[in-house]
Amino acid sequence: MPETQTDGLEVLETREWLDSLDYVLYKGGPDRAGRLLQQLSLHARREAGVNLPFTATTPYQNTIPSRQQAPFPGSQEMERRIKSLVRWNALAMVVKANKMQDGIGGHISTFASSATLCEVAFNHFLRAKTESGDRDIVYFQGHAAPGMYARAYLEGRIPRQKLENFRRELRPGGGLSSYPHPWLMLDFWEFPTVSMGLGPIQAIYQARFIKYLENRGLKQATGGKVWAFLGDGEMDEPESLGSITLASRERLDNLIFVVNCNLQRLDGPVRGNGKRLGQPHRTGSRRPAGQAHGRNHRRPVSEIFCREWSVFSAELLRNRSATAQNGGASLGRATGAHAARRT
Repeated sequence: MPETQTDGLEVLETREWLDSLDYVLYKGGPDRAGRLLQQLSLHARREAGVNLPFTATTPYQNTIPSRQQAPFPGSQEMERRIKSLVRWNALAMVVKANKMQDGIGGHISTFASSATLCEVAFNHFLRAKTESGDRDIVYFQGHAAPGMYARAYLEGRIPRQKLENFRRELRPGGGLSSYPHPWLMLDFWEFPTVSMGLGPIQAIYQARFIKYLENRGLKQATGGKVWAFLGDGEMDEPESLGSITLASRERLDNLIFVVNCNLQRLDGPVRGNGKRLGQPHRTGSRRPAGQAHGRNHRRPVSEIFCREWSVFSAELLRNRSATAQNGGASLGRATGAHAARRT
């Protein structure tokens, strides 16, 4: 048979298989299609020794497909404005402190790249304490502390003088600590998250013992989550990955890692030359994906919370370039309708 005819038949067969899969997806949904593909893979391996190529790099998987996304619950223009003010104030605070005294530091790029993640979380995800006493618990990324200070300033919780004394707590009028720590700022920070890696390992065990109390009836289950805002360079720390399999083994569905992949770390670019979110997958960050053949089959999950991710990345690079050129700008403050709302 001529090669061109063989290629044509292969294309036709492939099209028929894809049409059949589309029909299963339409009639049975993604779960049914997943079980069917597992059965096909098992049958091919048993009957003909067909082994699919192994890869530890998995596709990104959104929690909600784009076609099922609900309308944005708020004003994107207003939230963008608030985010821009917070990000600018964080930058201005750090730059001004370093102009007044050399060597202050402040990790500008961390919050510059995670501002959108933090603002969306504050406005739509994080739950404050309720009448029942339960709430979300948040471990903030230590190097993003300037962003938390800048947002608190817009809310009126921190005076301007303290922002001007960033990392100089003993100056008249007080200042702001370098990193989150309740011993340094009792009324502001709840958990210490620096050195890097302390946040994720604390979050894992916090979520685990919350489940422990709930499963034994010592605490009412009200759906509170444990959030950990982390950096991709931070995920290299032994504390970050040392207990991550505990979250999978204990099925901690109350634990959420938000990893800001800006490809930067203190000593240079992050390690690796592939998808940054693939590392936790290969280490064991997984979730149940259904029962099959008497076993719990699990698959890695990457949740990307921005449909227009490439547009956001390009905008971020432009904003970071502009703010670096205008780092001496004064602090701004939102008033009236632009005041950030507390969650």
